[in-house]
Amino acid sequence: MDITRQKKINELVNENYVNASVLHYFGIKFYQYSEKTLEQVCQERGLNQQQLISNLESVGGKTSDHKLLLTAFPVDIIIEYLKHMHFIFIKQRMPYIADLISHADDNTSYQNVIKDLRFVFPLFVEDYIHHIYDEEDTLFSYTMLLHNALDGHYNPSQLYSAWEKHNIQEYAVAHDAHNDEMTGIRNITDNYKSKNSDPLHIKVLYSELQSFEGELITHARVENVLLFPKALMLEKEVKQLVHDHVKLN
Repeated sequence: MDITRQKKINELVNENYVNASVLHYFGIKFYQYSEKTLEQVCQERGLNQQQLISNLESVGGKTSDHKLLLTAFPVDIIIEYLKHMHFIFIKQRMPYIADLISHADDNTSYQNVIKDLRFVFPLFVEDYIHHIYDEEDTLFSYTMLLHNALDGHYNPSQLYSAWEKHNIQEYAVAHDAHNDEMTGIRNITDNYKSKNSDPLHIKVLYSELQSFEGELITHARVENVLLFPKALMLEKEVKQLVHDHVKLN
């Protein structure tokens, strides 16, 4: 008999708070099925038990830092990775955390914290989504224009027009000013500190907020350490390319 199948949902989440996000991905809100076993929930919802168990077993070995191995890749691959992470943040990570905040119990010692999070987190989400779309429409599109130009696919007038609107150095400075997005949330939660005696829901919520902040930090590092230096070099090379082309003519 597979022991995991016979464990209650709250036991699985207590073992590893990340399990709650895996369950959520499969449509299982852990706080709604806490006293049922994994097997019971899978049968009730018609889920593939082995697929769910495989996902639960795989979460322990995940890490974000390996993403910095993108160093060897060209700028277009780095941008595709960053856009993929933007999609994950918008469609999965932030909605999941919002759901945890929304369904937290109001009748605990954390009621004031939850009240503050219900006010602050939607503002954070709105601001961060605006930041993402602005970044993709400006920095990413301009960098891809430079990338294609270096491959010989460019229109000189289009490049001159772009240089009047965009500047990689200015984007890098502005990005540094936007780096610590979760300061307010970290202050509200006292740096995500929880006690063993706290409700499981609070432990999961704090763990997810802290994990998400780590993901944002790694994401910002990829942009600061990899994207901006490569984009600055591209900008310099393309300007030299166009300058040399003009001289020849």
